[in-house]
Formats: sequence, structure tokens, C-alpha cells
Amino acid sequence: MRLLYDNLISLLWVAFLVYWQIMWQRIRGARSTERLEPASSRVLRAALFLVAIVLFSWHTIPVRWLRIGLWPQSYTVYNIGIAMTAAGIAFAVWARVHLGVNWSRSVTLRQNHELITSGPYRLVRHPIYTGLLFGLAGTVLAEGQPRALIALALIAWALWRKLRLEETWMCEQFGESYADYSRRTAALVPGIL
Repeated sequence: MRLLYDNLISLLWVAFLVYWQIMWQRIRGARSTERLEPASSRVLRAALFLVAIVLFSWHTIPVRWLRIGLWPQSYTVYNIGIAMTAAGIAFAVWARVHLGVNWSRSVTLRQNHELITSGPYRLVRHPIYTGLLFGLAGTVLAEGQPRALIALALIAWALWRKLRLEETWMCEQFGESYADYSRRTAALVPGIL
């Protein structure tokens, strides 16, 4: 039981990634693609995610300063980290389910693409990213090391780049409807960003 508890955050992320892959396989041919982000952008994001995953996963990384404790660790801190990770993942999954066949791993415009503004999209324009970043912040809290902060920064930067491209394409696709949605709904954090 102790082994499960000690690895619960990793298990949550593995379950999330398996779910994400299964859902991608289910819908990837549901609608034809009208526009797809450049391969170079997708490769850069994949590389950043890979480096981040290594940093999160490699607890014995040989660079000492990447492993120093940034704050005191305790069961309370770890449990808060678990709760944040689980909540962030759940929010991202809710957003993914709500998007249905409009979702894609890459920035994509599909045939008959719809502007979704309900469910979690009523709260923020990019709830999958909000959920991922909140979950990763929980993981950073539980890890408490610079390697985890660097991993979070890499993923945040990758998602910010992706978000900017999505925003541009949504404005082009939906015009004033998206502009109005943007004015009334924050990108990632209600009332802040």
C-alpha cells in the first residue's frame, strides 16, 4: 500500500496519458482536417514534453542542484499535491469530453468545426491547459525540487505557444463570435489570465 501511495501522482499521470491516447485513437478520423499546425511546431512541443517528462520522472538525476529541496516536504504537502494533480487531471478530462469530436492533440481545424463555449469552456477558453497546468503545479508541490519547476516551465511555455496559435485560428474561423467570447472569458484563469 505504501508503494502505491508513494507513486500515486505518477500513476495518475500514466492513467491520464493512456486515456488521452485511447480517446485520440477513437476520434482521429471522426471529421476530416481542414487545417493542421505545422509539423515543426508539433515536434518542438513533443520535444519539450519529453524533456519535462524526463525531469519529472528522473528522481536521481545526477545534477545535484536539480534535486535540492525548495520547501519542507511532509505528508500534508504531498497530499495537497496529490489532490491538485487529481483535480487538474479531472478538469482537463472534463474539457476533453465536452469538446467531443472537435478535440485534437495538435492545433487543428476540422470540417464543421464548432465553437464550444459551454461546460468548462464557460469558465476559461482553454480548460484542458488550465487543468494540465494546475495538475502539474500539484506535482511540483509534491516533488519540491528545481527539476520539477523547470519541467512545469517547459510545459507551460509549450502550451502557451499552442494557445497563441489556437487563438489566432479561432479568431480567423469564428470572427466576432470568438472575439466576443474572448472578451468575456479568460484564457486560463478566470478573472486573471
